[in-house]
Amino acid sequence: MTRYLLLPITLIFFAACKGNGKLPDTARIDSMVVYKSKRTLLVYENNQLLKTYKIALGENPIGHKQYEGDRRTPEGLYRIFDKNPNSTCHKNLGISYPNDADKETARQLGKPPGGDIKIHGLPNGQGYIGKAHRLKDWTYGCIAVTDEEVDELYEHTPLGTPINILQ
Repeated sequence: MTRYLLLPITLIFFAACKGNGKLPDTARIDSMVVYKSKRTLLVYENNQLLKTYKIALGENPIGHKQYEGDRRTPEGLYRIFDKNPNSTCHKNLGISYPNDADKETARQLGKPPGGDIKIHGLPNGQGYIGKAHRLKDWTYGCIAVTDEEVDELYEHTPLGTPINILQ
């Protein structure tokens, strides 16, 4: 019985670990699209797809973030507004959540909107987990990639880059 379970588990693990090459050294990401339902982050330059990243999301990934602590990843059009090389999760790129509509939604619910939504790597000291982190949504609402992938995004993404996060 155990050997029948081993093959599907192995296949799922290798699918989660599959990659698709590095960005060219001269790449300059000028837009990003996240498809939460597909767990993918697509990066573009001049409307040409450069690369697709497999991602992990907030632990409660269905629907738009409504307030701090709901563990959802926001949906909508935002911008990369910050870069932090000394993050608790390797490096990160800050996403401009919350916008005015997000703040109003949270206010109507009587809760704070939260913030600190990032594209980030793995928690410091846990980079060895690598691509296997994708097997489960685990963030508080951020978008997680491997340390190597966030290094690549950090290098090639200027501040102000739009990011459209879709269900």
